[in-house]
Amino acid sequence: MPESALAGYLASEVRQRLGSNVYFCETPTCEAAYFDVVEDFAKVSELLQPCYPKDPDAPLCACFGLTSADIDLDLAEGTPRRVREVVAKSKTDAAQCSRRAASGHSCVGEVQKYYLRRWSKSQG
Repeated sequence: MPESALAGYLASEVRQRLGSNVYFCETPTCEAAYFDVVEDFAKVSELLQPCYPKDPDAPLCACFGLTSADIDLDLAEGTPRRVREVVAKSKTDAAQCSRRAASGHSCVGEVQKYYLRRWSKSQG
């Protein structure tokens, strides 16, 4: 996990408590936001800012601000315009995923998965 990503989400005293190998917990209902290999963790309540999926209202894309509401608008309009824009932007230098995303990784997979899950529900 890049230190720059952690710095945006955890206070320095919390970061110091964790080991050098830190991972983001992507389970929405888990109280741990970050954990290390010796089983210490930072709670969601210790986050400096909300992040998806811990907070479903937080942007799925920390770089460009795409939210679940934006994806719902794409579905209502019948075209994934906003999703496609974020996917395209993620391939540019403007994407700062390793620094801005809570996971330190690109949001593209999560954005696409969320879109397909919501699309599937709208079809049934």
